[in-house]
Amino acid sequence: MATQFNTYTEGEAAPLRDRVMANPRPAAVWVGVAAVLFGLQAGAVVQFLAALLVDAVAALPGITVPAGVAALDRAADAVPTLLSRETIPNRGYYDGGGYVGTFLGLSPDLAWLLRVTLIYAYSFAALAWVWVGYERYRTHYRIADWTPRDDVIDRFRGHKWGLFGVVVVAMFFVMVLFAPALSPTTTAANLENPYQHEVTYWADGETRTVTVGQANLGSQSQGTPQENVGPMQYDDYGRIHPFGTLPSGKDLFTFIAHGSRISLIIGLVSVGLSVSIAVVLALMTAYYKGKIDLGAVLVSDAVMGMPQLLLLIMLSVILSGTWVGKIYSGAFVLALIFAGTGWPAMWRSFRGPALQVSNREWVDAAKSFGQTPGTIMRKHMLPYITGYVLVYGSMTLGGAIIAIAGLSFLGLGVNPPTPEWGRAVNAGQDYVTTASWHISLIPGILITLVVTGFNALGDGVRDAIDPESDAEDQGGASGRGGGA
Repeated sequence: MATQFNTYTEGEAAPLRDRVMANPRPAAVWVGVAAVLFGLQAGAVVQFLAALLVDAVAALPGITVPAGVAALDRAADAVPTLLSRETIPNRGYYDGGGYVGTFLGLSPDLAWLLRVTLIYAYSFAALAWVWVGYERYRTHYRIADWTPRDDVIDRFRGHKWGLFGVVVVAMFFVMVLFAPALSPTTTAANLENPYQHEVTYWADGETRTVTVGQANLGSQSQGTPQENVGPMQYDDYGRIHPFGTLPSGKDLFTFIAHGSRISLIIGLVSVGLSVSIAVVLALMTAYYKGKIDLGAVLVSDAVMGMPQLLLLIMLSVILSGTWVGKIYSGAFVLALIFAGTGWPAMWRSFRGPALQVSNREWVDAAKSFGQTPGTIMRKHMLPYITGYVLVYGSMTLGGAIIAIAGLSFLGLGVNPPTPEWGRAVNAGQDYVTTASWHISLIPGILITLVVTGFNALGDGVRDAIDPESDAEDQGGASGRGGGA
């Protein structure tokens, strides 16, 4: 770490590129391993990004997906991926002597479990290697031996509740990114076009073929032991269902895995818009004060004075029939509504710290040197409230996810057949006390776990940034940032 760069005057730091060139081995080893890790699952990342692009183009009113975008999507599907349903298949059938079509002849449940285990092991190994990269940067290339960030990280590493949040949030993001590989079947076959796909199974000493739609009709979970496919059970067609089936006979795990993408996209867009509005207003009101601050207070009070749940329901119904309501199966409308109703609580959380930093000596010094207000707010005020943005942003994201699920449970969220967790809870509400309890209970537990994980992560970040913070005093503001 003590490498000296004699071509620079005393007190002048060498650029990072020169520091790496002076000691290239640690960086080269890290980049090489990172490239291998990324290359193993590059196809999954490319396919995820291509799917987002296709969905975004398809969501535009009056526009069909261009041939070039469709070709890009097909090219992304052709990118090889090590841990995929194709390389470790779980779909097969028992021919009386063994399983045909599955990975190494394993039973479908073991093949699926193996693939899921490898995907999560790979993901956490990749995250661990990112941490190794930071450690190598701090040891070999950072100029300072110590920075305040080191204390923040050390406090967070000792925060068990925050680390629990990291694990839960990481597992949720892995599900979002690798949903196609984690699912035992595809959305095209199971959810979108089941009658255009076929499944081969073994019955009465011979192989038979039936459409997935017909197989789903024979695999429905309707609350009775005779009509039920529970967690980790096979249906009559040899298909494994890790979380059981829906009342329609469709695979619940596939529904939940792909529904996680919808929840995350809506949450990120809504929180991103809310944070952007709140940060800009907080900086402007703290810098200019006076009438601008008073106007923001009055507008935020007016928005917060509205019954938020009623407003969400009303706007969802009004906009559902418009072209905006059709973008991404209604998800875009939800994101806009959450952003429009969530920014006041965010702004109030950021306003206090922004007012504090606006009175600091370095801000007055920047004004005396003639720096523009935009430069002062961006360079001298924004870094001070970044920690608060991370804390309240993570907490609000969890609140947005549970609010989305709540609206979908009421039938006002994402339009069918797009998968969403709240719709699964709604579909199973009549079977909670029956043999088909899994339909509502499993997605309900996952919603609770994910929201708790985001809140735990926010608590950990807050305590790491400000160890003297009073969680009880902060709880009211953070709770209000959680949506409906």
